[in-house]
Amino acid sequence: MDVLNKLRNTVSNTISNTVQNTAYGLSQLSSVLPGNPVTREFEATAHVASAGPGLLWKVYSGYKKSTKQEAAIFVFEKRMLERWSAKADRELVLETLKRGVTQLTKLRHPQVLTVQHPLEESRDSLAFATEPVFASLANVLGNHENIPQPTPANLRDYKLHDIEIRYGLLQLGEGLAFLHGDVKLLHRNLCPESIVINVHGAWKIFGFDFCALNQSSDSKQPSWSYLEYDPTLPPVVQPHLNYQAPECILASSNGPPSDIFALGMLIYVIHSSEHQTLYESHGDLGKCRRFLESLKGSNVSAKLLPVPETLRDTVKLMLSHSPELRLDAHQFIKIEYFTDIGVKTLNYLDKLFQWDNLQKSQFYKGLPQLLKQLPHRVVLHRVLPALYKELVNPPMIPFVLPSILQVMEVTEVEEFREHILPSLKPVLALEDPPQISLVLMQQVNLLLKLCPTDVIKTDIVPMLLRALESEWEQLQELCLSALPNIVTMIEGPVIKNAILPRMKKICLSPGKKTSSLGVRVSCLLCLAKMLPSFDRWLVFDQILPFLQEVPHSGEPAILMAIIGIYRMLLTHSKLGMSKEILATKVLPFLLPLCIEQNLSMPQYETLSSLVVDMINRVTSEHREALRQLDAVRRETQQFDQALSQATSPAFMQNTSLSDINLTPEKPSANANLKTVNIENGLTMEDKFRLIQQQEAHQRLQSQSILTPKAVSQPAKPQPKDLTATLLKNNLDELNLSMSRPSMSQPDYTAKNTAALSWNKNNNINQTQTQFLTSPTLSSQTMQTGRPMNWNSNGINAPMSWNADQSASMWNPVAPQNNVVYSQWEGQAKFATQPEIKPSLNFPGSMQPFMSPGSTQAANKPNSSTQDIMDLLS
Repeated sequence: MDVLNKLRNTVSNTISNTVQNTAYGLSQLSSVLPGNPVTREFEATAHVASAGPGLLWKVYSGYKKSTKQEAAIFVFEKRMLERWSAKADRELVLETLKRGVTQLTKLRHPQVLTVQHPLEESRDSLAFATEPVFASLANVLGNHENIPQPTPANLRDYKLHDIEIRYGLLQLGEGLAFLHGDVKLLHRNLCPESIVINVHGAWKIFGFDFCALNQSSDSKQPSWSYLEYDPTLPPVVQPHLNYQAPECILASSNGPPSDIFALGMLIYVIHSSEHQTLYESHGDLGKCRRFLESLKGSNVSAKLLPVPETLRDTVKLMLSHSPELRLDAHQFIKIEYFTDIGVKTLNYLDKLFQWDNLQKSQFYKGLPQLLKQLPHRVVLHRVLPALYKELVNPPMIPFVLPSILQVMEVTEVEEFREHILPSLKPVLALEDPPQISLVLMQQVNLLLKLCPTDVIKTDIVPMLLRALESEWEQLQELCLSALPNIVTMIEGPVIKNAILPRMKKICLSPGKKTSSLGVRVSCLLCLAKMLPSFDRWLVFDQILPFLQEVPHSGEPAILMAIIGIYRMLLTHSKLGMSKEILATKVLPFLLPLCIEQNLSMPQYETLSSLVVDMINRVTSEHREALRQLDAVRRETQQFDQALSQATSPAFMQNTSLSDINLTPEKPSANANLKTVNIENGLTMEDKFRLIQQQEAHQRLQSQSILTPKAVSQPAKPQPKDLTATLLKNNLDELNLSMSRPSMSQPDYTAKNTAALSWNKNNNINQTQTQFLTSPTLSSQTMQTGRPMNWNSNGINAPMSWNADQSASMWNPVAPQNNVVYSQWEGQAKFATQPEIKPSLNFPGSMQPFMSPGSTQAANKPNSSTQDIMDLLS
């Protein structure tokens, strides 16, 4: 019971925790969704990052409801203003955030975060939508403030690759060049919180909350106003103090070199082990002043050891105390550090929309080799998205697909289905140009490995069917090599109605459209590989007739492919051919090939071995079938003979005592010899036996005589029932005799006596019971063998006698006027003199009643079974 209670509590706690976590997640989204106009067009799905001053902006992944286009939703919850007690501070924070988003919305550049929906304000929040965002640079460097806890898996232990840092810094330099040169705008707060990394890995400038606009007209030298740092204000409403240039703090002036100084500090932070700046002011303006003053004449190189050597001198110039010594943005993006082949590759991909198809094709041809030098994450999230843009241009798809397929080779199944498959599915349905199908078919096994089953059925199989119908033999061969790998995924009707007809067309098409020898052989080999996956009926209905229609002209390659298929059909446990098919369809086709002269000796041996195996199979199976059939015929013949004998009228009428089981029952241990005296009556045991025998006789009479149609097997007469018939007749005579008070009938004489003996031990007792009888056998009865009847006292005693065997049936050894029954293996023998009187044997086992002198009948040997059969016949 305690265990059950613990289990119940555990389940209850788990459910409650799940409900609480779900409710928490819903409450997070509910704080975003209601009220703000942005939520009318965009749907927020998950909180993924934070950005902006103090990381106050929560970043949600989402999509636009109307177009399902991916987006990021930036949300500032006004309840976060409660951390500042002064109302002026809260209003200042709110105004600072609004100003930054407003300025961001006005800018359009590839290295500036793109706004999809302008800022909207509600009672509870500020919100706007941008291009999809992965995280801010601050989140990537380990600052997880204002993001869900525990930290999302994609941000946990995230490490930037060198190529990502190189190209990211190049993008920031290009963004600053755009701001400084084209817009004449200063960012003034370039720091990790103001840089956003989108879902493709591109670094975008964000956080224009403290930007400075040009104050002079276009014809004059640009100038920017400067706002003094105020320690009394919240830090989130002022630029990050650790990234401020010396002239900003010491001279109260700023310009483009100020942003370059911040970029140099950012480079140091990215490469440092703890991602910390050269100094930490913690909002202390005095501490910041002392550090910046120390930069005069001091050796900064010793502090820049974490920075790569190829970039160290550049960073030293960027952190120079004097603004005139710093690089400008255009000079920065041209340094040798960015001449890396990986950086150039990524840069070319971003500029592809400016090139024509010829320039693009030249670049794409060498791209697969360049991709081997890039990290997988960069290729997956940075290179492939650029290539997907070319998939809307069919002429360029054959040049782009090799790079995509190369990335697929090192991609996990989950990554493929999430990042590659959605963009690749439309390409699978394209037919023109045919080079698209050719490139895909070269990697079809890779597609089969990565694609789910439903995509294989809906996209891959139709592509294979188109390839089978193509005029390009190379495309057909690639398709034929791929079909056996997916045959188990293809439905039966598609195989029967789509694939097999196309394969037959390849092998059977006449005239100029006849496929080459290699394609036809490949088609037959493909068929052989697919056979184990076919249903047996499909093989015999479709494949076997097709094989005999293939035109071969004695070509050994085609003949050997066909022979290989027949060998597989002969030995396969599921598709094994019967002897009828072998004898009537296969061997008539193969035997003429045995005199083909184009076959080599090894090929001919293969063919002859197959033919011999088939002939042996046919002969052995048919020999066994004939043997079984002969046995069945013999059994049927015996059955018919026995059935005809059992149903003949003569058999039913002439059933003699030979069918009666006269074997005496073995007496019990305490059984005593009993002699029944007719005058004194029957014992109770004798009466019960007689009653049972009478009931058996009645059941026998109630059964109809079986006809040949109704008999399923020979009907053998039941000895017990015939015995009951005989006993009933004797019982009738006995009852009549006992009912007479005296033997006063004139036809009965005292000399007519019969010895009645009942001995279960097969010993003859001399106790005799006299009874009256005087039947005589007529000459007609002796001649015809019909049952003898004597009716002087109304008693019938039927007997079966065959006149043909009178010599063996009549033995004149008994005393005069006595009838003797002798038991010889089921044959009833009796002896007679001119006057014969019936002797009764009842009840119990039938024992022969003989006079003392009738020893010959008792000692006669038993008749054989053949004798019995002769008698019945």
